[in-house]
Amino acid sequence: MRMRSERQEIVEYGKKLYDSGLTKGTGGNLSVWDPDLNLMAITPSGIPYHEMREEHIVLIDVETGDIVEGKELPSSERDMHRIFYKYRDDIKAIVHAHSTYAATLACMRWDLPAVHYLVAHGGINVRCAEYATYGTVRLAKNAFKAMEDRKACLLANHGLLAGGSDLATAFSVTEEIEFCCQLYFNTKSLGEPVLLDEAEMSMMLDRFSDYGAKFEEHEEI
Repeated sequence: MRMRSERQEIVEYGKKLYDSGLTKGTGGNLSVWDPDLNLMAITPSGIPYHEMREEHIVLIDVETGDIVEGKELPSSERDMHRIFYKYRDDIKAIVHAHSTYAATLACMRWDLPAVHYLVAHGGINVRCAEYATYGTVRLAKNAFKAMEDRKACLLANHGLLAGGSDLATAFSVTEEIEFCCQLYFNTKSLGEPVLLDEAEMSMMLDRFSDYGAKFEEHEEI
């Protein structure tokens, strides 16, 4: 079985996605890309996360879009995953969620601005992609455009898409952006939030790029 460890990881994080309330029912999907094989492993369509097994995960050729291994029907959003693996080399895992607050902003067709420094997990801000029907190439292209220079985007009237260098990172981005969407929702209910400026967010992007990798130099206090 090819990509066994990636399949196992997808099954594990699928359960986390459901248990954390980031999606409902069988909504959402996850994938991991192996650049050496140029194959992506992706969740199947319609199987509940707690019933999903590694043999249910489908392998797809990133270049052609053909199924190369698996008996199940792959996620209807497979093109939305494949387009990133085909044209970006910094994203090797993707999580798509129907999380409540991200979907709320997406239904308003709002971008998520820099309401909190944790928005930088997705970028200087998180754009909302133009609407397209789920499972279409048009949606894949809209998401790809919205995530230019970003690790996350909202999908109009739909949900959240997040990517990372591995599935743990993509899942973390999903959690952080959903949290920031909730903050934005809460602050908008009180008035107009005070946003961080682009210079501060650019610094946050630099900090997050090597977070935990080295000791920081501190000014004298």
